[in-house]
Amino acid sequence: MSGIQTNTTVGPQYRGLLELVLSSIPITLPCLVFLYINGVMLFTLRSKPVLRETCRYILLYNLLFADDLHLTLSQLLYFLTFRIRLTYPVCGVLIMFAYLFSDISPLTLVVMSLERYVAVCYPLRHSTVVTSRNTAVAIIVIWAFSSLNVLTRLVLLLHFPFENLQTLQMTARCSPQAMFLNPVSEQYDKVYTYFLFVSAGVTVIGSFIGVTIAATSASTDKASAHKARKTLLLHLFQLGLSLLSTLYTPLFIAISAVVDRIRALHMQTALYVVVVMLPRCLSALIYGIRDNTIRPILMYYLCLLSKPKF
Repeated sequence: MSGIQTNTTVGPQYRGLLELVLSSIPITLPCLVFLYINGVMLFTLRSKPVLRETCRYILLYNLLFADDLHLTLSQLLYFLTFRIRLTYPVCGVLIMFAYLFSDISPLTLVVMSLERYVAVCYPLRHSTVVTSRNTAVAIIVIWAFSSLNVLTRLVLLLHFPFENLQTLQMTARCSPQAMFLNPVSEQYDKVYTYFLFVSAGVTVIGSFIGVTIAATSASTDKASAHKARKTLLLHLFQLGLSLLSTLYTPLFIAISAVVDRIRALHMQTALYVVVVMLPRCLSALIYGIRDNTIRPILMYYLCLLSKPKF
């Protein structure tokens, strides 16, 4: 009798484990590939003095570093919440770190756009305005601003009367929406998201317009201005993808309400790869391919690390 009970218990557990493994493969493999490429890119940016000391490459390193942390945390959250219901404190800590890392990308893109604007529109002042010291200060301000947002969210979250709950175990999956425990938190999230992306979008578009106007001047380097415009358009595209990543959970909730569970899981995987992963991995591909300084060094390390060692 005990053997029959064991078999009936192991069967559902085995099916659940098999379902987890099969559903995670389409997400885990791209994630590992992207993390590998981003990791090689980060190593490349620290491998040569010209890359370590040039301000735009320092900003790119900050962008890739935050994207890697966000991608790793997103992957951890995906696995943890697939079969496990977390407690509110654990989920709150993970979500706060996710907010911290996700805000770095649009803020860094803003600073990178302003750097390109100064390089084209004020080339004689570029070397005095865009210095390693000023770049370090800008990065500190970026992380401080993002940390202030996290602190504000934490204060709003702590106003919820957790002592009135029978248990701190969550009944829903851990997600940013699950931590909107009062209307104020949800309203703050909307206002902050709108403010961040509208401000960033206006800054990037304004930089693009400024570079375009400067390109008509006879004293402006036409090739440099043309390259800067293409770079700013890419920044705007990256910014749009970052904004799209904030819609992942609402989109999944809307899809789950109209399709069956199996289709919802398949669409969740596709959404996760396109909406969450892809925006965090394009920077390495874009800059690694476009930049003439980075490309040969990146390709060298990619080929070197891919060679088998005997």
